[in-house]
Amino acid sequence: MILVLLGGGLFIVIGRQLSRQLDQSLEAATLELARVANNPELSEGGDSALLDAMDALRIPQRTLYLLDSAAQPISPSIADEWIRETALAASRRGLVRSRHETSDDRTLRIVARRFRSATGQTLVAAAIADQFELEDRYTDLIGAFSLVAIAAVILVAIGGSILTRKSMAPIVSTNANMRRFMADAAHELKTPIAILRSNAEVALQEPRDPAAYRTTLSEVERESTRLGGIVDHMLVLARADAGGRQIEKLRIYLDDIADDCVRAMRSIAEAKGVKLTISGFEEAAILADPALIRELIMILLDNAIKFTPRGGTVDLAVESKTGRPVLAVKDTGVGIGADDLPRVFERFYRVRDATGSAPGAGLGLSIAKWIAEQHEATMEVMSELGHGTEVRVTFRTVDRPRNESASSSGL
Repeated sequence: MILVLLGGGLFIVIGRQLSRQLDQSLEAATLELARVANNPELSEGGDSALLDAMDALRIPQRTLYLLDSAAQPISPSIADEWIRETALAASRRGLVRSRHETSDDRTLRIVARRFRSATGQTLVAAAIADQFELEDRYTDLIGAFSLVAIAAVILVAIGGSILTRKSMAPIVSTNANMRRFMADAAHELKTPIAILRSNAEVALQEPRDPAAYRTTLSEVERESTRLGGIVDHMLVLARADAGGRQIEKLRIYLDDIADDCVRAMRSIAEAKGVKLTISGFEEAAILADPALIRELIMILLDNAIKFTPRGGTVDLAVESKTGRPVLAVKDTGVGIGADDLPRVFERFYRVRDATGSAPGAGLGLSIAKWIAEQHEATMEVMSELGHGTEVRVTFRTVDRPRNESASSSGL
């Protein structure tokens, strides 16, 4: 439709321009005819000299007529009636443009101009051209435009196909990730739900002593806690994907939040027989959401404790030596293999420990990675199988407030 409208507009504009050019060419021919007839040298030779000059004047694809004020032909000596009528009108008005349809379906354009010869006689110069010139130009124009239109359609088709593939790629990827996420979520939720149901069925089959009920309820509590953690993590990721989690960034101190997280996780580490230490503790201001930063640190500490065997050590450090705040969590756990390391941030991807089991749901590092990205921080995981893992989160530098700078300089 665009090409049709563009082509129609071009044909109208260019057609008018070509028609105007043809009329201007005919007007130029009449001026040339008047110039020849006005030659003073011809006045001495009389009508015969004028006729000879007219016969000698040739303009390609133009038929020239010279008529008197009464529209009687002078050169050539015979003129059609429609030519004489146009010449008579020009004798009265000065300049006339007209067209004539012939019996063989040809269209002739004529321009007639009144002028005064060197002898003072009023004459009319007429120039005629066949409109096939315009038709030939239209044919060339249609051919050229058709080629351009075909090329444009091909380019649009190719470009549209490329753009469609590029625009559809994120959608296809998102749908694939969504399907995988739903499948993995169903798989992860299936196990704790099956355990809860089987424990409940076993407990209801026959009366048991209080100790057996306590054991069953402990299993139910453990699996419920695990199920709740999976659902909570899925909810966080779903809100992150939908952009529904509002992030309020404040100027906070990373070392304060890290210290609070270590205190909260110390009892869990002691229960598993893992030593939780702090090797470095520098003051480090960051611009961040306190709740999300706390969740990030808790995820890293929980993962480190989870994959560190009894007797191992998990160390946390907050540094600011390079001018950028860095949070480092290092453990002496089982480590991560080279094949697993590139995939640790994938959702529901779990690294198996030495016993072959895969603790957790595989969502913690995905959430930690999202939190780091929301704070324009970089997260690096360095690990060697059997020699532990270190996770480093590097935050952006925050300018020190003026009052704080003044107080520091005063000290």
